[in-house]
Amino acid sequence: MQAFIRHWGDMGSKWGLNRSVAQIHALLHLSPEPLTAEDLVKELNLARSNVSTGLKELQSWRLIEPSRREGDRREYFTALGDIHDAAAAVIAARREREFVPTLTALREIEESAEQDDTPADVRARISETLNSLQNLDRWYADLNALPRIKQLSVLKIGARIGSLISDRSASSGSHYDKGSKRRRPRNR
Repeated sequence: MQAFIRHWGDMGSKWGLNRSVAQIHALLHLSPEPLTAEDLVKELNLARSNVSTGLKELQSWRLIEPSRREGDRREYFTALGDIHDAAAAVIAARREREFVPTLTALREIEESAEQDDTPADVRARISETLNSLQNLDRWYADLNALPRIKQLSVLKIGARIGSLISDRSASSGSHYDKGSKRRRPRNR
């Protein structure tokens, strides 16, 4: 269990969370019972203020849920669902915090580039970037609207398609994107 918590903490910074927040989530994810802030302080050897801040952050990401027990003034915390639920919550939160503002900014930049002296090739590149990101966002919305069982099927199919495409492009020796004059990097 400690190795999992340590690794989750190490990965936290790569996922947009600090180490202690990720460790709190790891412990709550593994725990079969809801835990109090005091339990987390004791088990993870973290400062009470660090745990309190971490719990608030995890609630803002919608990764944990507080509850109370009758006759007990303390709050108990539980990780929501399984790892699929956690990944979905993080993706949704990051989309809102990072991706949606980028789409908005790119739309404004594209509109303003059409009105100023931005060179045509740069305008085309901005439009291409915006269109690609909008397609990705529509794909996310479509996938997110599916029931979980269908989402998992799409992920499995996607992995198989990826391997088929890799096999075909490797056998053809092609490393150019169709419809583009740009070389795409070879997978090594």
